[in-house]
Amino acid sequence: MKKNRDLLLVIDMQNVYLPEEEWACPTMKESIKNVRKILDSKTGCEVLFTQYLPWQHPFGRWEEYNREYRSINENPWLSEICEDLKPYTDHVPVITKSTYSSLKAPEVLHAAMRADRLVLSGVVAECCVLATMMEAVDFGIPVIYLTDCCSGQTPEKEQRVLGVCDSLSPVHIRMMTSDEYLAEDR
Repeated sequence: MKKNRDLLLVIDMQNVYLPEEEWACPTMKESIKNVRKILDSKTGCEVLFTQYLPWQHPFGRWEEYNREYRSINENPWLSEICEDLKPYTDHVPVITKSTYSSLKAPEVLHAAMRADRLVLSGVVAECCVLATMMEAVDFGIPVIYLTDCCSGQTPEKEQRVLGVCDSLSPVHIRMMTSDEYLAEDR
């Protein structure tokens, strides 16, 4: 059986999304645990982290967005990759982006186009993860959505994203848990 060359994308796992912070994703700590399980498994897949940073010269709605969230954007700790994942960034690239879709970053897009499958994890499920997923579908990139590695702002919003995944499954998207992914014969 052919082995897949996967790209595991860890989207925006930054301090601002921790459960006690202003942009909290309540299940993020569980997602971090599951992402670490994959990272520690030595699956051989390529890994990239993304980090959202605000536009330096925002335009349109982004200008208003940056004004509205200035206090968050000006706190460097909130933008950092969370402590439980930071050690992995010593040997895995962190690609900065200023849009919701990670595929707007050329390095991420090129890596995704080289991969057989794009494996999604991160935050915010209904925002950056969903935007990345939809753009990958448009590019014809097969997607694996790791259900226990993606966190949203509420359980209801996480369920809505799963509904979108289900409507595009199995042609474009496969939903899996981290354990199912690790057990897969790749």
